[in-house]
Amino acid sequence: MLMSVQPRSWPEPTPEVVAAVRATYRRRTPPLPVTVRDRLGELFPDAEFAAAFGVRGRPGWSPGRLALVTVLQMAQNLTDRQAADAVRDKISWKYALGLGLDDEGFDSSVLSEFRTRVVEHGLEARVLDLLLDALKGEGLVGAGGKARTDSTHVISAVRDLNRLELAGESVRACVEALAVAAPDWLPTVIDIAGWGRRYGARVDTWRLPTSQTKRAELVAASGVDALTLLRAVGDVAAPPWLRELPAVHVLRRVLVQNYMITTGVQGREVIRAREADTDGLPPGRTRLSSPYDLDTRWAAKGDDLFWNGYKVHITETCEGPDPDAPADAPADVSPEDRSDGEDLVGERPNIIVGVATTDATVPDTRMTDPVHAALAQRGLLPAEHFLDSGYPSAALVVASLHRWGVTLVTPLLADTSRQAKAGAGYDRAGFTIDFDTQTATCPQGNTSIRWNRVTQRGTDAITIKFAARTCRDCPVREQCTRSVSPKFGRQLTVPPREVHQAQLAARATQDTRDWQARYALRAGVEGTIRQAVAVTGTRRARYRGLPKTRLEHVYSAVALNLIRLDAYWNGHPLDRTRTSHLSRLEHTLAA
Repeated sequence: MLMSVQPRSWPEPTPEVVAAVRATYRRRTPPLPVTVRDRLGELFPDAEFAAAFGVRGRPGWSPGRLALVTVLQMAQNLTDRQAADAVRDKISWKYALGLGLDDEGFDSSVLSEFRTRVVEHGLEARVLDLLLDALKGEGLVGAGGKARTDSTHVISAVRDLNRLELAGESVRACVEALAVAAPDWLPTVIDIAGWGRRYGARVDTWRLPTSQTKRAELVAASGVDALTLLRAVGDVAAPPWLRELPAVHVLRRVLVQNYMITTGVQGREVIRAREADTDGLPPGRTRLSSPYDLDTRWAAKGDDLFWNGYKVHITETCEGPDPDAPADAPADVSPEDRSDGEDLVGERPNIIVGVATTDATVPDTRMTDPVHAALAQRGLLPAEHFLDSGYPSAALVVASLHRWGVTLVTPLLADTSRQAKAGAGYDRAGFTIDFDTQTATCPQGNTSIRWNRVTQRGTDAITIKFAARTCRDCPVREQCTRSVSPKFGRQLTVPPREVHQAQLAARATQDTRDWQARYALRAGVEGTIRQAVAVTGTRRARYRGLPKTRLEHVYSAVALNLIRLDAYWNGHPLDRTRTSHLSRLEHTLAA
């Protein structure tokens, strides 16, 4: 159904709602929706979302206010139905949205339609942009300063499927789609009763045989059914538009990725499941793991984390105490008791300034530059960026400083050579590299004979070789190289000059106490991720697909920012960690 929006300013809260709110919270801190409306006013104007709606058709609900509803929904971790009920039932929400007491709100399905339109028009990040623009005017965010980034895993909103379940569910999803799209055509190509017995209910391992032989037969049968269905759809007698159904495309990909079609000894066509060792499987970044979410991927981290889903990267400011804030501002004063413009604040809140969501297979190191690009677009590039060792490389440290003017404060991975790992022998740091003369000198004073510029896995590098005769006669050969052939001498691989120097400098300083004390600032982002998980349920996707999961994470970030701002404006500093009552008592007695 067509829906139109005529951008209008949000109405002011009605007098009866204002009176009720002021009376209810006269001696208490007002709730988040009230503070947001009082402090930020019309935070998300309708005009910012007008492109996602038409100019003709049934008048729709204000998209700007739907954006605020979605943010408040994330802040309280509500379902769509609960959020729609809150708009009708909660006086604080009516105050924030400018609704009268008799306003009936909207049906919960409106929120789903709103998200779909926002994603389709690429406006999912607009709410964060608008909030950050407002905070720039208050001096709470800006370019320069310090920021920190970390990532966490996100479990998709679909069921985890093994390869047997994936094959069967893909066939079932396709049959279901064809039964709706072409109910007259489908019975002409398959036995509806027989297929109904196999695919009438979802394919679930718990209802399948435990015998490995029978399971293998089921996998093969699903492959045969998939091929039968695809050939029927592709036949010239079938309606051509059936080939464009999304479920048909999914089934085709699942078939190609998980099956082999070969010819048997008698010349018959044989379809069988792919074997990873002999036939190979597609890389994880392209392999489908569900017919219902085409963006979710399996990934692993360390030895104990294996998940199907996404990864979210959160970047926040970390400036520390506000030097201009009063040192002993009271925390229990109501807004009515403040003088005009007076903020009872102590420490500036850390504001989330960037959120990036990817599928689970994208490594952290590939996100350093995109994170900086997004911050640059918002005009919020930090001077120093604190990261863990998963994000940078020596080349990225140099490139970030040159391209963005950002200093990466991060530990670089140690030398992985045999000598460095063993802590014995001559690793690369024991050689003197002279880029001007293009030579290297070993610890025994011998000079290299070759210097070649190469490209290894897309990265510029330099290979340095020493003469075989020199190394063969060296008295400490065993400490330098494991090559047993007298034809080869020691070989080094080093990055270009600037990267090499940055690498040496970083490794020399990152073990010092001063550097470690400075780097301790990065640890605070772990608390932000903990807050995101506890408050908004960030580690479990609400929606299917990367675009809507990205929208969820952006709106969750805005919700966390508003929660922090609410505490800041009301003089309630956020706890750095969860503290037990016993620990609080201990701190009180110690003071």
